[in-house]
Parts: sequence; C-alpha cells; structure tokens
Amino acid sequence: MALGPKTFLFCGSDADGQRSAAIYSLLGTAKLNGLDPELYLRHILEKTADFPINRIQQLLLWNFYKTQMDLA
Repeated sequence: MALGPKTFLFCGSDADGQRSAAIYSLLGTAKLNGLDPELYLRHILEKTADFPINRIQQLLLWNFYKTQMDLA
C-alpha cells in the first residue's frame, strides 16, 4: 500500500491526519521488523491506560521485539 500526502486528505482535520500517519508509521515499522502489527498494536493499546510513564520505554518496538523473541 502506498501512503502519501493525498492519503490523509479525508481524515477530517490536520490533527487527525497526523494521528493516522503516526499509527501507519508504527504499524509499518513493526512489519518491517518482522512483528505482527496487529499483535503489537493490541499490546500497546492494552498496556497504555495504566502504564507508569517512567517505564514507557518498555513499550517501545525494540523492547517488544526482544520479549517476543524470548518467548519463541
């Protein structure tokens, strides 16, 4: 799928377009690193509500990747 400036024309507002771009970027990075994007997104959404801000680095992609490789 090709993503570009015109992709976000119909997001509703500039802020919505930026949020969409951030999510596409997050999922694309997960996919490029050999992770299941849906699994990673589900993990992030489940954890962020009550996750301590001083440990937020544990949710970064490369830390999630290490955890998944340890489980495999």
